[in-house]
Amino acid sequence: MTGWTMYWRRVAELPGWLKAVMLGQLVSAAGSLAWIYLTLYLVEDRGMSPQQAGFAAAAYGVGLLLGNLGGGWIGDRFGLRRAAVVSQLTWAVACLAMPVTPASPEALHGVPAGTLLALVAAIAGLCGGATRPNLSALVATALPADRRREGIALSRSASNAGFTIGPPLGGLLAAYNFSLVFIVDAVTSVVLALVVWRWVPPATRVVAAQATGVWRALRRDRSILVLLLAIVVVDTVYRQLFATLPLLLRDAGSPAVAYGLLIGASSVVIVLLEAPLAIRLRNHHSSRVIATGFALVGCGLAVLGVWPALAGAAVAVAVITGGEMLYKPTATAHVADAAPEGMTGRFSSLYAAASISGMFLAPALGGVTYQHHPRLLYPAAAALALVVATVTYLTHRASLTPEPTPASAP
Repeated sequence: MTGWTMYWRRVAELPGWLKAVMLGQLVSAAGSLAWIYLTLYLVEDRGMSPQQAGFAAAAYGVGLLLGNLGGGWIGDRFGLRRAAVVSQLTWAVACLAMPVTPASPEALHGVPAGTLLALVAAIAGLCGGATRPNLSALVATALPADRRREGIALSRSASNAGFTIGPPLGGLLAAYNFSLVFIVDAVTSVVLALVVWRWVPPATRVVAAQATGVWRALRRDRSILVLLLAIVVVDTVYRQLFATLPLLLRDAGSPAVAYGLLIGASSVVIVLLEAPLAIRLRNHHSSRVIATGFALVGCGLAVLGVWPALAGAAVAVAVITGGEMLYKPTATAHVADAAPEGMTGRFSSLYAAASISGMFLAPALGGVTYQHHPRLLYPAAAALALVVATVTYLTHRASLTPEPTPASAP
């Protein structure tokens, strides 16, 4: 049986409601246009200064982190399906509120310009962030342990496919009327909420556990805590692709479109290959797959350190994309597997928060290092990823018993 035949057979075996949710994720991701253009919108359409727009965008980022961190707690307490639906609907309300929220001091009776817009942005980030861990937990709880990696990989592929459509569409709409960007985002978010409410069976809700149990569980399985810390480090160095690689290519004399093509090609590769790769490696121990992914990220960054040119960047992006396809779905499923009964949402939240930490750390740390020690940045980032790969593998090997494979399971 060929790899693609096996892939489509495994997709066909997924529950019907799960395939509907993935289609909803694709539609929602394709419509997730507004917030990637937030700073541009606030400056050009709302008359804010770059500094004010930056503060509002930062407020969105803070909300996003808190939503990822806390969404799973809410899902475990009130039900994953209900939490995902409510977070999507409130996200849609925030999208619709942004174009009509006043920005001028006169309209706010002396309140600093942009305060309400920053508040709406923070609420949007909070609601949008809460959706991710609950959807991941829904996928994880719907599938047996030996299929979670591929299920999460398919879920990521659906979202990534939508993200390849969204930015160009958002650019076209923004050129015509920026308010349409927020309206489309709201409508597609409602579509996902309706899909989840209509097709996800209530039986997939997770019974809530003791609120303090998550910390006790982490103390019992310190390898998960080590993995979460490793994800923070790797995500920070991985996101140098977005934080500082554009600067490196600019300084190397490459046009901006070259960077866009590299990132776009990476997204296409992920959409096409991540899920089939997860199916092919489903019997391999998760720690080895995760550590190999970390190591590939480190190798790709090392290429940038010794070959800071467009050709080197193309090789580096290819290698790092391979690492991303290995570690991201595997680590997501591994953390869900480690969750005690009733804590899948909370463990998914911990992973989700760790996996976006680089959004805040990468620009700050990478920008400072690139300005003062540009030749040090990528070798140091590569060394960190390789050290984390080694520590992760050794920690999991020492603390975890061998995982059963589908072939050996009774």
